Formats: sequence, structure tokens, C-alpha cells
Amino acid sequence: MTDAPPQNTKAKPESQKKPSKKGRGGMIVLEPVAGTRDFIPSDMRYRAWLFSKFHAVAKKYGFEEYDAPILESEELYKRKAGEEITQQMYNFTDKSEQQVALRPEMTPSLARLILSQGKSLLMPVKWYSIPQCWRYETTTRGRKREHYQWNMDIWGVPNVSAEAELLAAICEFFKLVGLTSQEVGIKISSRKVLETVMKGLNISSEQFAPACVIVDKLDKLQKEDVVQQLSILGISEESSLELISIMQIKDIDELSQKIGEESVAELRQLFDLVKGYGVAEYLRFDASIVRGLSYYTGVVFEAFSISRNSELSRAICGGGRYDRILTTYGAKQDTPACGFGFGDVVILEILRDLNKIPKEVSRHVVNDLVVPFNEDLRPQACKVVTMLRDAGIPAEVYLPKTKKIANTFSYAERIDADRVIMIAPDEWNAGEVKVKYMKLQPKGVGEEEKNTVGVQFAVKVDDLLNFVIPEEEMKQYERR
Repeated sequence: MTDAPPQNTKAKPESQKKPSKKGRGGMIVLEPVAGTRDFIPSDMRYRAWLFSKFHAVAKKYGFEEYDAPILESEELYKRKAGEEITQQMYNFTDKSEQQVALRPEMTPSLARLILSQGKSLLMPVKWYSIPQCWRYETTTRGRKREHYQWNMDIWGVPNVSAEAELLAAICEFFKLVGLTSQEVGIKISSRKVLETVMKGLNISSEQFAPACVIVDKLDKLQKEDVVQQLSILGISEESSLELISIMQIKDIDELSQKIGEESVAELRQLFDLVKGYGVAEYLRFDASIVRGLSYYTGVVFEAFSISRNSELSRAICGGGRYDRILTTYGAKQDTPACGFGFGDVVILEILRDLNKIPKEVSRHVVNDLVVPFNEDLRPQACKVVTMLRDAGIPAEVYLPKTKKIANTFSYAERIDADRVIMIAPDEWNAGEVKVKYMKLQPKGVGEEEKNTVGVQFAVKVDDLLNFVIPEEEMKQYERR
């Protein structure tokens, strides 16, 4: 279960809100820039938890982590005119008159890194990263102008065994966070399907890339709007309607009858492979999945929430094969590659909607609060807290002057500490400290739970690390 704050699903998109005005007397605006986020500690706990799952899956699958600058040459992202991502860039001229941009996606940076390593890089390459990406787009629930994106990419593998590995990793993540195949799913198709259909309809190769951008919006636009946008490219209404009809097919056998077995053989092989990973229940064929980026060349996929308990309809993640990206940057030959991007915003919203985030994620993990009764005993308190930390126990020393001991207990409750360890004059002279329990003592296997809230003991300093409440002393405190 989660105790994450409920989300206001009826709030206005951030792009529709009025810009913040400066406060009186020239005070700075306290809200973050529209579409961006602050991460105070309570928010960081959720982000750190999510990232730990990303890291765990990537490392389990043998991927190595990399990173690249958030600021890149603008030219790196300008592949073909008309792509939304090109229009949404945060770009500007820097002080040395260079055109630069905040990265809208990681794949071009990765391609630059692969090219820069040349023949010294042994294939296959399995790399992952969790970069922050920036796009100036309309903001709604599940969509920001900055987000973190888990990327996993495989280079040097020309067959769909690479795609199968990536799809298995995504499903591994879903299982790790408790998302079932009844709650999320991955739709799979291939750019080769769309290419075959367009050739059959005498649609030119020059029209292919911009048509992909339009067809990618089939689930967002009315059929008439798609036909109208395709007509701008010079595609007839008859061809557009036939194209839309084929792209709405959800069965590989039916598609094979329409366009031939050769165009779907690769997809059949992929679906056979994922059965071996034990994740086939998450996957389904959907010809309408084409992805909007121009560099995709083969299998493409997107993951979605399919639970009625989540109102988000945006893609959770997406990816595919992009074998020709290096030649667009000057390489002499293509290098097989595929990968995916998995944003942090949508998945956290879905996990909140479905109560999948464990309650303990919200906890500020501090086992012990060490409190000196007076300032003369602060050096001793520092000694005790250091002993605890050296033993791997998260601990704090109470930093303000201890005016009232009750205030320290309130602070201990606020930081969710398990125990308060008090350094008092008489006890310290006897080699002891006072230990007050703030929570239920965890029960061991086969043991009954002990209510230790408020229980207080004198404990030898040397025994503090291994102290267990004696059973005979516990009986007098039982509150059942």
C-alpha cells in the first residue's frame, strides 16, 4: 500500500496556468518553472525508490551504466524536419555563438558516444542510463517539460533476440513493482509493416517518415483528422483509409493475409522468443504502433496502463530498432541497435493510482536519535552516535540544545525514529544510557509481536548494539 499524496486529476494543465508574478518588494517567485519539479526529501524518497528498481533490473540483465552531458550541440537532434521532438527543444545560442540544446532524448547522445569510441568498442554493447530530458510541450498529468528516463540499449545484434531481451527487462520491472499483465501491457509492431503497406499503396519513401508521425497519432486523433493530415503529404483519401484500416489490425495472422508472411516473420520470431522469458502475457500485437521518431527501422513497441483503476492513457515507455542512426551522423556503415526509454512521471502516477508503492518508501529511515541531557554531555552523545553509524545503524544526534526532553520525543516521532537514546549524567557515569522505544518491536519468526511503545531501559553502552529487551522485563510493560 502507499501513503503517497493523492493526485488532483482535475487540475488545469500547467501550460494553461497564468505565469507567476514577482512578489512584493522584488521577492523571487517560489514556484518552479512551469513543467518542472522540485524534489524535497519526501519526494526524493519516491524517486530514489523508483531509480533503485531501474538500476536493479539493468544490472541483473548485465547492462553497464553510462552518462553524457545534458547540454549538447543542437545539430545532434536535427535529423529530419517535421519531427515534434525538434520543435519542442529547449535550444539557444551560448556565449561562444554555438547553437546548443538541453537534450530532449538520450539516443543521439548515445550514438555520439558509440561513434566516438570507434573500433575500440567491442560488440555487442549493452548500456543503460537514467538521464534527465527536456521538451517544451503541453503539460498535463503524467507529462512534464522535464523528466528522468530509464534507457536500455543494445548495439551490435542484428536479430530480434535483442528486442526480446529488452522486452523481458521491461516486464521484469513491472513484476518487481507489482504490476500484473492485467494492469499494464506492451503493444508491439514493426516499421517494416507500415513500410510494406505504404509501398502497396504507392506511397513514396519521401512520404514515409512524416506519415509515421501522423499514423503514430491514430489513438489520439479522429480518423477524419488523420486523413486530412495525410492529404497534406499528397496521400489520397482512398489510400489513407486503406492504410488506417490495416494499421488497426490486432492479429498477426490477419495482417499476414493482408500484406504477406515475409513482412511479419520477424514479429512471429519475437513473440516466440518472449515465451522463453515467461513474459508473453504482457505482450500483444498492434499494427498501429509505429513510434513518432524518424530513426526507427524495425520492431517498435510501447507500454500502456490497461487498468481501470488508473486514469492515465499515456505511454509508460517506448522503443524499438534503429539500425541506421549512425550513418545519419556520418558513419560509413550501419550498426544494428535497439533500445527503449522509460520515463519516471507516468509510471509513478500509475503506481500511486494502483497503490503499488510500499508504505515504507515514505519513511525517513533513522533507527536511533541520540539525545544529550545537557551541552556538557554532547561530546559523549557524539561518541555514541558515531559508534552506531560505524556499525551501519542510521542515527542522528539531537542538534538543538535540550531544553525539554519532551521536545526530543516529538522530534523523534517526526523523523520516524525507532529509539531515543538519552545520555544522562548518572547513567553515563555508570557506563549506561537510557533507551526509549518509540515503536512496536519487530517480531521474529514464531514470536508474538511486542508493544514496546514508550518502554524505557537502562542499557550498558557496550551492549547497545546488540541489546534485546529481556522477556521478564518486557512483561511488566505489555499493553494488551
